Amino acid sequence: MPPVKRSRTIAAPPEHVWRVIEDPFALPRWWPSLVRVEDASLEAWTKVLVTPRGKPVRADYTRVEADPPRRVVWRQELAESPFERIFSSAVTVIEVKPAGEDSARVTLTVDEKLRGRYRLGGYLVNRAARRRLAAALDGLERAVAPE
Repeated sequence: MPPVKRSRTIAAPPEHVWRVIEDPFALPRWWPSLVRVEDASLEAWTKVLVTPRGKPVRADYTRVEADPPRRVVWRQELAESPFERIFSSAVTVIEVKPAGEDSARVTLTVDEKLRGRYRLGGYLVNRAARRRLAAALDGLERAVAPE
């Protein structure tokens, strides 16, 4: 399954956008379906997401690469999680580049590898990832907007 990528130019200085992106505690302000972040440091955190039916689901993440203020890579820790039977790997890449005066070009990429019989649902997983990344960019745009 190919990675899913979405980009947008956001009307905020790249440094301001980066401050929001690099802070795991800021994730609920912009990442879709995220209720809160627990046990967070710059290296690892737990996302508490809510399903469409209102059920909370925990997902652990580790920062595996960072090139501040340009790029960060997160890996979802799948072992012993509800996602382990579906995904063999799940990686998110966020890139921030200057885009003119006081603007940033943000690119979100998700590379999710499906496991076993779930590989047949690649189209559905890609479609959900496209929606999730578009919603994340909407949320990021709101999170960095001047008040």
